[in-house]
Amino acid sequence: MSDRHVRKMLRRTASGEPFEVAPAIATLRKLARLAFIAQQFGYEYADIRQGGGPQGNGFVMLLVPDPRPQARARAARNRAQYPDASDGGALPPLVPEEVELLKARITFDITTRYTDRQRIVLTGVGAVPLAVPIGFQLGTGATAVVLAGAVWAALMALLPVGFAVNRRYRAKYAALLQAAGFTPVTDGRGRLRYLPPGGRLPGHGNPFAVGT
Repeated sequence: MSDRHVRKMLRRTASGEPFEVAPAIATLRKLARLAFIAQQFGYEYADIRQGGGPQGNGFVMLLVPDPRPQARARAARNRAQYPDASDGGALPPLVPEEVELLKARITFDITTRYTDRQRIVLTGVGAVPLAVPIGFQLGTGATAVVLAGAVWAALMALLPVGFAVNRRYRAKYAALLQAAGFTPVTDGRGRLRYLPPGGRLPGHGNPFAVGT
C-alpha cells in the first residue's frame, strides 16, 4: 500500500465529502487496506467500479462519510491519537480480519456490477479491438477479416468459463460475508450488495452519484 496514496486519501477526508480513490496500480487487497484506514477516520467503503489507471482498466473506489455515532467516535479518537497521520505520521494498525472482510465486499461488488447479458455485450465490444489487429497481422484483405472474426469468436467462446469463475467468487464471498453478520440488500438498480450491521447504501441507485 503506497504511503503517498494513504496520505493523499487522508487529506481528502478532511473535506467531509464523498470522494474516489483510483491508484494507478492497485490490487483488491491494497484497496481494502485503504478502505480500512479511511474507516478509522470517519469514512466507509461505498462501491467500486472499473475505469481507473492510465489505461482505464483499473479500479475506482468510492468512499463516503460514515454518519453512524460509533464511526464518528472512532474517527475522533484516531484523530486525537494520530494527529499527523495525513502528513507522514503514525497510522492506526491494520486489523487483518477487518481488511479481509472489506476485500470480500469489494470482490463481491465487482462480481455483481454487471449481469451476464451486460457482460456478453461488453465482452463482444471489447473483443473487437483485440481481434482486428491480430487478424490483420496474420493476413491481408478478406483473409484478415476472416481471421479477425475467428479470433473474436474464440474470445467469445471463453465467456462461459468467465461466468463460472464469476459465480464461484460470488458464492464464496457471499458466504463469508453472511457468516460475519453482513446483511444482503438490493440497491436501486436491482443489484445485490452486502452491508455491515447498521450500514446503509449511499445515493439512490447509483452510489457514484453522491458527489464524486
